[in-house]
This record gives sequence, structure tokens and C-alpha cells, in this order.
Amino acid sequence: MQKLGDKLGHIIIPLATPFHNDSLKVNYDAAARLADHVIAEGKCDSLIVSGTSGEFNAMSMQERLELYRVTKDAVGGRVPVVAGACANSTCNVVRLAQEAEKLGYDAVMALGPCYCKPTQQGGYLHFAHVAQSTSLPIMLYNIPIFMGFNLEKETLGRLVENFENIVAIKDEAGINPTQMSDYRQVVPDDFTIYNGDDIMVLCGLAQGAAGVVSGGSIVIGKLMRKMINAFVNGDVIGARKIHMDLDPLFKAFGSNGRLNPIPLWKAAINLCGLDVGLPRLPLEPATQAEINIMRSHLERLEIL
Repeated sequence: MQKLGDKLGHIIIPLATPFHNDSLKVNYDAAARLADHVIAEGKCDSLIVSGTSGEFNAMSMQERLELYRVTKDAVGGRVPVVAGACANSTCNVVRLAQEAEKLGYDAVMALGPCYCKPTQQGGYLHFAHVAQSTSLPIMLYNIPIFMGFNLEKETLGRLVENFENIVAIKDEAGINPTQMSDYRQVVPDDFTIYNGDDIMVLCGLAQGAAGVVSGGSIVIGKLMRKMINAFVNGDVIGARKIHMDLDPLFKAFGSNGRLNPIPLWKAAINLCGLDVGLPRLPLEPATQAEINIMRSHLERLEIL
């Protein structure tokens, strides 16, 4: 079986979900255009639909399933597409995984249980139910800052041992930058680990990550690819220079006490001429001052 990391490549972009600013309804046409853009520009190797960056938590099940369909059609087999199976309840994650399989998705990214703060055994049972519900390859999604608990290495080891379709994990490395090394101790060599934090890309690659799930790459994907290629080819100093150039932008996404970067990230995407609209409440839109900061970073990086 092909290693999932070889199939999905170094850069997976989690797509933003565009909304109409006048009504905040999902703008499916803009979603199709966004998918086409990042593929045509070579900014990604694969895509995730309706993940955290896609504001899944603010969308109905009907909207998410339609977004699955529209995006899959727009991609047209040009790159692999991963379904973001993200929800508070296990039953809804299972339904999303099953619907993605019907639509011909290449893999499922299953979010750990959020809001309820389960035990490790509860997290194990959650992922076990998802694994049993689909034959698709599953990438677990561990993001403690939003889930409220961290998937420990022992729990990951049990899951990988007991379910052959659990073949990857996206880890929010910014929570614990050494966790990838811990995970690597309990998984086989063909298990794929992705870093989930743009700021931690080089740290993740050094620990054996296949690459990054990078929202920022909608904007700076060509620089991200240049940085990763430099590192993979042994030019660590060159990769570090690009990282240092990108780092202020990534940190600016979370400025002004914004734990969730989506509002400023969407502002940056809009500045690049890609219409993704505003975030849905409770995330408030970027202020004009914040938009100006985004513009200054994009001009510094010669994106604008």
C-alpha cells in the first residue's frame, strides 16, 4: 500500500470556506475557484475540505456535504482531496467519513473529540468508531488547543496497532514541538505524520514529518514549497532564511489576542484577490488596522 504521505505530498492546504458578505451564506462558486487557484498555481500537493480552517464548527451538516461535492468536482482528480471529518460528536464524524467515501474522497481527516474533554479511552473509542465506519485511509487530527485534550503516544500506538486504515496524524506541533518524536516511537516506519502549524514546519521536518497542513500556503504557497525543497535538498541555511521571512506573517495571523487566526488569514487571502468573504460569527472580521498590517507583510514578501 502506498504511504499516505507519498500520496498527499509535502503541502496540504486546508481550504477556507468562502461566504457571501451580504448574507454569509456559503459561496460555493468561490469555493470552486479557490480550489482551482491553489492547484493551478502549484501551491499545494493536496487539499483538505471543511477542516478547522474551513470553519466547520459554524456550518450545518448540509452545507458541509454540499461543499464536499462542489470542491471534489472542481478539483477533478488533479490532486488528492481529504475530507475534514470534524465535529463535536462521534456520530457526526462517522457520517462525514461515510459521505466522503461515497463521493470518492482519497482520505479522511478525523478530528479528535472536542468540547467534551474525554479521557484517553474516550478518545480511543471515538477514533475506533470512525475507523470502523469507513475503508478510507484515516489521518487523525490532534489539536489540543481546541479539543481540550491531547492524544498521548500510548493511545496513538493502540489505535495504529488495532486499525489498519489509521495511517497518519496531523499534529498541532505548536502545542508541544517535541511530540512528533514521541509519536514516532510508537508507530511503524510507513506511518505518516504531518505538522499542523505553519510556524513549526522546519521543526516538524527535522523530526520526520512528511510535510505540513498549511493554511498560510493559500497566500505564500510558492515560498512554502521553496523552503521545504531547500530543507529536503540539504540547504538548511536557505530554508531557515525563508522561514525567518515568513515567520512575522504567520505570527501576525494571531495578533491582538486572536487565538483563532481565521479572520486575519481570510483578510490576507482577500487582499490577494481571492474572494473568501468574512468569517462567520463568533469570529469577528479583521479591522482596517489589521488589514493594513496584513497588506504590509504581503508587500514585504512581494506577494502583492
